[in-house]
Amino acid sequence: MTEANTTTGSERNAGPAADTASPRPSRRALLGWGGAGLALGAAAAGGTAAALRTGADAQPAASGGDAVPFHGAHQAGIATPVQDRLHFASFDVTTTDRAALVKLLQDWTAAAARMTAGHEVGDGAISDNEELPPDDTGEALGLKPSRLTLTFGVGPGLFEKDGKDRFGLRARRPKALIDLPAFPGDNLDPARSGGDLCVQACADDPQVAVHAIRNLARIGMGKVAIRWSQLGFGKTSSTTPDAQTPRNMMGFKDGTRNIAGTETARLDKHVWVGEKDGPDWMTGGSYLVARRIRMHIETWDRTSLREQEDVFGRDKAEGAPVGREREHDEPLLKAMKPDAHVRLAHPDSNNGVTILRRGYSFTDGTDGLGRLDAGLFFIAYQRDVRDGFVPLQTNLARNDALNEYIQHVGSAVFAVPPGVRDKGDWWGKALFA
Repeated sequence: MTEANTTTGSERNAGPAADTASPRPSRRALLGWGGAGLALGAAAAGGTAAALRTGADAQPAASGGDAVPFHGAHQAGIATPVQDRLHFASFDVTTTDRAALVKLLQDWTAAAARMTAGHEVGDGAISDNEELPPDDTGEALGLKPSRLTLTFGVGPGLFEKDGKDRFGLRARRPKALIDLPAFPGDNLDPARSGGDLCVQACADDPQVAVHAIRNLARIGMGKVAIRWSQLGFGKTSSTTPDAQTPRNMMGFKDGTRNIAGTETARLDKHVWVGEKDGPDWMTGGSYLVARRIRMHIETWDRTSLREQEDVFGRDKAEGAPVGREREHDEPLLKAMKPDAHVRLAHPDSNNGVTILRRGYSFTDGTDGLGRLDAGLFFIAYQRDVRDGFVPLQTNLARNDALNEYIQHVGSAVFAVPPGVRDKGDWWGKALFA
């Protein structure tokens, strides 16, 4: 969890846009998972107005019913204006047939392009042949696209597992796609960690996001299986400087300063893989770290206001840094306690490390002892995990006062290829070339 290194914003999709569906009347109001936004972090530097870019044109963040272009130089869902809901799924590849895996990725891409445009998968949910299951599961019929984005990534296990080069890809594994080290305080559940492939579905309607993952899993039956998944609500950062900053589940404003999609230079420096970074198939892509962070809500709720503010380094009412009056005032790091979250996560405390974050809050009922199973599903994108999340989390894990109230219980890392350029392209095509 990173306070100074919160960097969400709007994405620049520089390629031709996918066909979009004509507006459909919604058959119901938006379904909510409830709860406040969560994301421990808020001082990364430079939050400017978010925009959705299509080609060279910049447009304001889309309304909830609009479609986000699927095709582009970068995958949507990274710097795209943050939607309200999340369904993240990690998959194990169960097939050993390279050709079958390639066909699956082609089918997934075609389905993703249709769903993000507001269309049904394949021939739709209503089939002419009542003896066969329809191509689409149907729960999103009548719903708008809701700014659905689907972001695809590949994990270390796709390249090698148990010492085996599964699909002839071992030599193509990026050096930046490392196995994350064990950090102090980690209590990782293997059942909620890792994965060969991932899809991040974000939308303003949770049913649209769930429908997308459900249909991709169905298409992949016999070739992949969901290893774990996570529902999220309450985007954890603001994408426009004049919007009200969301509060995390500890009650503090979060995501005060973020890289916006209009900040091309900062995206190129901190998020997108460059031509010289290697390998070629990752140019224009990024690296994703996902962490399921359990919050000890009951302990936090019994903590004094003064201690809560000392832990974060911000005041709870306005969100102003210690010694300042307004939320967006530049933090005075030396005015904070040495172990304050904002101070330790700030780029100035980490040799300039800056990551792009778009995590979500979660509540998954109780743990059987009457305690909420709740916290932050942390998502971070960066140009190189070795220069981004690893040194940042190493510093936080060792020194952050917030560690008394949280624990990392799930973890995964994925290489996220560049965007699908046109209808002849597909997720991972350059990797398998």
